[in-house]
Amino acid sequence: MSHPHPLADPRPAPGALPAAATMRTDAMVLPLDGQWRFRWSPAVAAAPTGIESPDFDDSDWGTIAVPSSFTMPVHDATVGGPHGAPAYTNVKYPFPLDPPYPPDENPLGDHRLRFALDAVPARAHLRFEGVEGAGDVWLNGTFVGSTRGSRLPSVFDVSGLLAASNVLVVRVHTFSAASYLEDQDEWWNPGIIRSVTLRERPELAIDDVHVVAGWGPSGASLRVDVSAASVASIELVELGLAVTPGVEMAVADAQPWSAESPQLYTLRVSSGPAEAGGETVETRIGFRSIAIVDGVFTVNGAPVQMRGVNRHEHHPDFGRAVPYETLVRDLHLMKQHNVNAIRTSHYPPHPDLLDLADELGFWVIDECDLETHGFGDVGWRNNPTDGVEWEAALRDRAARMVERDKNHPSIIMWSLGNEAGVGRNLAAMADEMRGRDATRPLHYEGDQASVDVDVWSRMYASHADVELIGQGLEPPLGDDPWVKLGPDDDALALHERRRGMPFVLCEYVHAMGTGPGGMSEYQELFDRYPRIMGGFVWEWLEHGIHRPLDGGGVGTFYGGDFGEPLHDGNFVIDGLIAADRTPRAQLADLAAVFSPVVLDLDAEAGVLRVRSRLDHTDTSRYALSWRVASAASSVDADGLDPDAAAAGRAGVIAHAPVPPRGTAEIALPDALLEHVRTPGVVVTVEASEYEDTAWAPRGWVVARAQVVTTGAADVRPAELPAASILSLSDLVIDDATGAVTAFGAQAVEDWRLELWRAPIDNDRGAGWDTGGAPSDGDRWKALGLDRLRSRLVSLARTPERVEVVTHIGAAALDWSLTATWVFTAESGALRLAVDLQPHVPEGVDLQWARAGVSFALPGLVDEVQWFGRGPGPAYPDTGQAAHVGWFTRSLDGMLERTVRPQESGARADVRWARLAGSSSALEVSAPDGVALTVRPWSTETLAATTHDHLLVRDARTHIVLDLAQHGTGTAACGPGVLPQYRLHAQPLHGVLEFRVS
Repeated sequence: MSHPHPLADPRPAPGALPAAATMRTDAMVLPLDGQWRFRWSPAVAAAPTGIESPDFDDSDWGTIAVPSSFTMPVHDATVGGPHGAPAYTNVKYPFPLDPPYPPDENPLGDHRLRFALDAVPARAHLRFEGVEGAGDVWLNGTFVGSTRGSRLPSVFDVSGLLAASNVLVVRVHTFSAASYLEDQDEWWNPGIIRSVTLRERPELAIDDVHVVAGWGPSGASLRVDVSAASVASIELVELGLAVTPGVEMAVADAQPWSAESPQLYTLRVSSGPAEAGGETVETRIGFRSIAIVDGVFTVNGAPVQMRGVNRHEHHPDFGRAVPYETLVRDLHLMKQHNVNAIRTSHYPPHPDLLDLADELGFWVIDECDLETHGFGDVGWRNNPTDGVEWEAALRDRAARMVERDKNHPSIIMWSLGNEAGVGRNLAAMADEMRGRDATRPLHYEGDQASVDVDVWSRMYASHADVELIGQGLEPPLGDDPWVKLGPDDDALALHERRRGMPFVLCEYVHAMGTGPGGMSEYQELFDRYPRIMGGFVWEWLEHGIHRPLDGGGVGTFYGGDFGEPLHDGNFVIDGLIAADRTPRAQLADLAAVFSPVVLDLDAEAGVLRVRSRLDHTDTSRYALSWRVASAASSVDADGLDPDAAAAGRAGVIAHAPVPPRGTAEIALPDALLEHVRTPGVVVTVEASEYEDTAWAPRGWVVARAQVVTTGAADVRPAELPAASILSLSDLVIDDATGAVTAFGAQAVEDWRLELWRAPIDNDRGAGWDTGGAPSDGDRWKALGLDRLRSRLVSLARTPERVEVVTHIGAAALDWSLTATWVFTAESGALRLAVDLQPHVPEGVDLQWARAGVSFALPGLVDEVQWFGRGPGPAYPDTGQAAHVGWFTRSLDGMLERTVRPQESGARADVRWARLAGSSSALEVSAPDGVALTVRPWSTETLAATTHDHLLVRDARTHIVLDLAQHGTGTAACGPGVLPQYRLHAQPLHGVLEFRVS
C-alpha cells in the first residue's frame, strides 16, 4: 500500500531488489559515473515538474560530477547557481523531531544523464552503491523505485525499459523519514555519493553467492551456497579445487587468513559461457573462524588485539564521495602507522574498502547505517529504535549490510549501529543479522546491558574504568550508570553474562586538535588484560571542507561556516590526518603506541628485549638494526650517513623470529656494546620491514628504542663556526620592567614569563570524568593566566651577575609568584638561572598551562636546528614518536597547523637549539632540557583566530622555552588530563644559555 506522504514513509523504499553479495562478473557492466545535468531547488514546491520525461529540456541546467555531494563548494563553477550548502551537527537533528515527517524546507537536487547503448540487454539491473538522502529514480520516463539507506546499495530491475538512447533521472531529497535513522556526527551532505552502474543480467544469471570459509584445528573448511537458475561449476582457482554447492567440505593445502597474513583465494562460480546465456562471477575468500573463549575474542584459535581507528567517509572537495585513490591512501597510511583494525563508523563503507581490507589485512567492524542520537536530547521519546513502525526499515538495513558484505574475511563483527539508544528493534536487527550469518559476533555500544550483543563495548571510558573491566571487577550491572534496565530485566543474570564477554573500546582518545593524551596508558591496559580486545581511536580523519578564499588559495572550513543556524563548530575537525590526507603529528605517535613489536634496549645488561604484539605470525618480517649518533655532532642527523656502517656506527642485530605474543632477549653485538658504554652518544635500535610491501618500502620503521648515554655536557655541534663571545655588558635589560631587550647585537622583544597557552580543543572540553567541573581552559581564564601582570621588585647589577626579581599575578586575584632571573657570563655565553616560587592561597587549586620564558625576535627565522626530541612535537602525555637526535627544520616545518588555531608544535627535551635568520642566529642551550616552540604568531594571536587561513604573520619569530607543561588529555570528548600530567603550581628552576652568531 502506498503512503500518502512518500518521504514520510518509515518503511523500506519501494522497488529495490533484495540485497546480495558484491561480486565481479563477466557480464556487461556500464559505469554511469561522470558529468550529469544538475539543478538544485530549495523545496519540492520550487522544483521543476516533468523532469522524468526524456523530452524535458535541461539545456539551461548546470552540470555536476557523479559521485559527489551536491552541496560541496567545488561545484560552484559547474552548477552555475545555488546548490545548497553542507550543514554540520554532532547530535542535534537540523529539523524538528516530528517522526516520521521531514520538514517542508527540504532542498533537493535533480540529476539527469543521457547515455547510449550499442546493444540493448534483454535483462538489466540499475545499481546505486549509495545515495545520501532519499532518491527517486526514473528511466526513460518510467518510475523504477526509490532509495533509502544512504550508505547501502539500491538495485532496480530495469529489464524492458532500456533503448539505444536513454535518459536516467534521479531526484535526491535531503531529508525523509530515513533521515531520522542517520543522525551521525558528520555533515548533512546529500547527493549520489557512490557509483552508478547498469548491469546486464544474463539468462542464467547468478544472483548471489554465500561463502562460509572456516579455519580450525584440522585446517580449512568451505561451504558455498549459490542462488541461480543453474550452476555449472564452482572452483577454488588457486588450489584447482572443484567445490560442491551447499555442502561443507575440507580444503587441503589452504592457508588461513588473518590481518597479519591476509591469504586470499579466488572463488569462481559459473553458470556457463556468456554466449550460451551464462555468467561467471568471482569473489575473493579467506579461511578464518571467530570464537569467544573464556571471555577472550579469538580468530583462528588465537586471541587478537584491535589496534584500530574509526573511519568516516569524507573528502574535502567531494564530500561523502571518496575517490578510489584516496581510499587506497587511507589504508596504506593506516598500515604504515601500525593500524590493524577499522570500525566503519557509522555505516557500511564503500565496498572497495572491504576489498582492500581483505587484501592488505585489517580486522573490520562493519557498522549498520543507524544512529538516532538526537532523540537523546528529548529523553529518547519516539526513538525509532523502539518504534514498531520502524522495525521493517531497521531489519532492512541490517539485512542489506550483511548480504552485501557477508563474504569478506576481514569483517570479524557486525555492529547494529551507533548511539541509537535502546529498544525492541535492536533485538529484531540482531535476529536479522544472526539469521543471515551466524559466524560473526554482534557489537553495539549502546546496549550497555549487553542483551542483544556478544561483545561489551564502551566509548571514552577512563583508564581506571578500563582497568577494572580488564580485571573483571566492573561495578554490578545494576549499579552501572551507563546501563538502562527494563522493569523485567534480571540485573544479576545480565551482569554475569556481560562479565563473560570480551571488552572493546569502540571509541577512545578523541584525536581533536593538539593531543590526544593518554594513548600509551590505554595500550598498556590492552596489553595487560586478555579480556580487553583493544580499541578504535576517534577518528581517522578530519572532516574539513575546502572552499576558495577571496584572495586566492583554498581554506578549510567547519561547522557554522556555511550559514547553518544550528551547528557544532569545529567538533568535526577531529582526526589523525587532515581532510586532504596530510598526516598530523598524532598519527606518528599512534604508530609508536601501536607498534607490532616492543623494543627495550638495556645498555647495562647488554641486551635488547623484544616483545611481539603479533597474534598469528612471528617477527620474521622485521629486521633489527642499530645506529649511533654523537651528541656533539649533527653530521648524521637523519641516520642516513652512507659511511656509518663502514665506520662502525651502524649495523644489524641477528635474531631468531619471536613467536606470536612471545618475548625474546637478544645479546647486543660487540660493536654496539662498545657504543652503549661510550659517553655522549645516542644509540637507536629499530625494527623495520624486511621486504617491500604494498604500503611501504623495505626499511620502513615500525618500532624504535633508544639509549642516550651520559657525559655529553656540551651538545653544540663541533662543525658550527664559533659564536660571538658575550659578556654581561652585552646583556641589555629594561630598567623599568626588568625585561631583556637584547643579547649583544640580537634584539629581543616581549620578554616575559608565560603560564598560559592558546587553548587547545582539549582545553575547551570539560571532560567526561570531571563531574561537571569547568574545563582547563575556563579555569585558566578564571585564574587570569591569560592576563598576567609583572611588577619589578628589584634589579641588581654586579660585575659577576645581574639579578632581576619580578612579582607576577593576575588582575582581581591574590595568587602570585616570584620570579628570580640571575644572569652570568659563562664560557662566552649569557647564562640565565630562573627560579619560580608560587604563592597560592589555601584552598586554591592553581594549575598552569605551562611555565616558560617567552620572547620574540625581530624578523622571521629561516631555519631551526636542535638537539632533543623530534622531529615532531611532544607534550607531557604525547610525543611517543619523538626520539632523541639532531634535527633541522624550516620555520614552517616547526609548525603543526590546525584548522582551528591553538597551541601546538612544541619540541620536547631540547638541550640545544639554533634559530638562524638571514644575517644572524640565536643559540639556546638548556642542560636539563626545555620544550621549544617557534612560530610566526603570538599566543594571543593564536587564541583569537578562528581559522588557520586567517592567521597573519607579524614579521617576528615568537619563541617559548618551557620548563614545564600541562598535558593535553582528551577532554574535547572523553577523559581529561591524567593526574601525573597536570601542571600544578610548584617551585621550578631552569638554566638557559644564550649565544649569538
